[in-house]
Amino acid sequence: MKPKTHPARQPREGAACQRRTGAFARTTTPLLHATLALLLLLLPARAQIHEGVELVRATLLADTTAIVPGQPFHAGVLLEMAPGWHTYWQYSGDSGLPTRIDWKLPPGFEAGPIEWPAPEAKLEPGDIQTYGYSGSVLLAARITPPATLPPNTTLRAKTSWLVCEAICIPGSAETELALPTSPSAQPANTALFEKFRSQVPSNSPPPFPIKWTRSGGTATIQADAPAPLALFPLPEKNQTAGHPQFTPPSTFRIEAPAPLRAVIASGEGPARRAWTISENATPAAPAAPTMTLWLALLYGLLGGAILNLMPCVLPVISLKIFGFIKQAGESRRAILAHGLAFAAGIFAWFLALAAVVIALKSAGTEATWAFQFQNPWFNIAIGSIVFAFALNLAGVFEFTLPGRAATALESTGDSSGLAGPFFQGAFATLLATPCTAPFLGTALGFAFGQNAATILAMFASVALGMALPYLLLAAQPAWMRLLPRPGPWMERLKQAMAFPLLATLVWILSILGGQRGTAGIVWFSAFLLCIALAAWLYGSFCTPSAKPRTRALALALAALTLLGGGWYFLGKKFHAPAANPAESIAWVDFSEARLQSELAAGRNVFVDFTADWCITCKFNERTAIDTPAIRALLAEKRVVPIKADWTNANPEITAALKRFGRVGVPFYLLYPAGRPDSPIVLPELLTESTLAGALKNLP
Repeated sequence: MKPKTHPARQPREGAACQRRTGAFARTTTPLLHATLALLLLLLPARAQIHEGVELVRATLLADTTAIVPGQPFHAGVLLEMAPGWHTYWQYSGDSGLPTRIDWKLPPGFEAGPIEWPAPEAKLEPGDIQTYGYSGSVLLAARITPPATLPPNTTLRAKTSWLVCEAICIPGSAETELALPTSPSAQPANTALFEKFRSQVPSNSPPPFPIKWTRSGGTATIQADAPAPLALFPLPEKNQTAGHPQFTPPSTFRIEAPAPLRAVIASGEGPARRAWTISENATPAAPAAPTMTLWLALLYGLLGGAILNLMPCVLPVISLKIFGFIKQAGESRRAILAHGLAFAAGIFAWFLALAAVVIALKSAGTEATWAFQFQNPWFNIAIGSIVFAFALNLAGVFEFTLPGRAATALESTGDSSGLAGPFFQGAFATLLATPCTAPFLGTALGFAFGQNAATILAMFASVALGMALPYLLLAAQPAWMRLLPRPGPWMERLKQAMAFPLLATLVWILSILGGQRGTAGIVWFSAFLLCIALAAWLYGSFCTPSAKPRTRALALALAALTLLGGGWYFLGKKFHAPAANPAESIAWVDFSEARLQSELAAGRNVFVDFTADWCITCKFNERTAIDTPAIRALLAEKRVVPIKADWTNANPEITAALKRFGRVGVPFYLLYPAGRPDSPIVLPELLTESTLAGALKNLP
């Protein structure tokens, strides 16, 4: 089976996952997945029929023509799914339910665990990640017979599954297979068993090096393999894992509790192979460095120079170029001083970062490039700075000094203005660390395995490479004559440069979203609104011409806005656990008696037939049901919301579905007051406008 490409495995590390792990994905209750009693349907053996279509056909097969006493063999259930439908792997992901096989074997027989082939990854609408099978899959197990057997033996297996497309339908089948007893046997169904057996993950180490690192709740797996790779997490029972985020050519990151097991698959089609890997396993010894120090330093120099072209550096670099344009009319000495100050800021940040790496290595902690961006609070701090810079460029506020202070500053000479270029250099380097330019990854990979002196030398080499273009430009101010002359257009240019910084903020928000989910982005954005208000207060009322009382009041309000917003949105809301969207509606648990009671009382009733393993149900809940507009309409029309949760087997819910000819969820009923026998059946793929229109027509 060719694995489906996971969109999160494209080269977008900033979204990380991720993965992009999404916050909604982790709201799925793992305990329900572990304790779920599979729902049984009265379906014909070896088939599942829905609306005239055979969704799943189950067939029991063996890899032998006869049973040899005491000699193990393999038997398995072949599941053949209708086009567009799929069943689930042993870890189904954010939704779904694993297939279960209950063997009913004669006395003395023993059945091993299911040997699960590597699955396909499927990203459903609503950022819901699942793992399963489409087309067909053979779930086999090793069967060990006793030493004494009758002439004929019948193997039986009861298989239960969940099959999903636009809706999810539980199904089951009881299958059997009769085999004779013989002192010898011939292979059977060889091609079919070999096809799926080759994709069962091996417990032996993969033929390529695997390295695990962990930072808090995030595990990083580096695998050096020539073929395309895919990663499927296997968390412990009652636990969940985030979405694997892939960074080419060979790195996965995933939010999951430690220790994590996973399946890593290599290749595609018939050449696909898989291995089970574990965070507990001893990582392979790193290969001895083959790069010389001088070559590594050269790579660091080239990589640092190319960093200036990276998307995360260009916004701040453009600021420095703008500064060079302004300096074009100054003395050569002043221009050189500004260039050296900018370079000093670059060196200061890189050497400080090297010191942190050395300290972490001394403490026995793994350190990696851009490790600071793994901390959400660092991303909040740098995002706030980027946003404030953008507001400043857009003209919302300007940093000004009182008249006496400005006069004193001018009298100190040119050297007094070097703090700005210094911090610009440091800030440019701070934004550069998430980017790994060509040559830089190789150089830093070499540096992280060396001693303290080599690490310092490597980081200094990268700093020199990044600062070199500005040192050359500052040393040769004549080259600046090629730049446009200063004029009124510079104010427009400065304002335009706010937009690349805002784009950088969007990138930082994407990182934060992978760490704290949608709620984290919302509350940080609320704090950014406080920053904008404080900046506007400062820029509008703290001008040199403003009265002292006005300036004092504006400063007090700005400080109160920042402190209050930081306390409420970051200190209180940002720390709060994300609420389950379904909990914001006061749902009533379904029972036939409760439904009839509400209908007899003449109330409007909305019934949501749902389940935790139903992908479409969860998507509808997020986008069409639990929205502010629908909540307002439910309250306005005094609708009683009843949730028929079919996650666990419930005979009343099953019977209610069958009354309407339904065998799966989602399913939605809207009972207008006074019409208990004429409910409105809403579509399975529900939209907010459809539900709102139906609610508005209620009495």
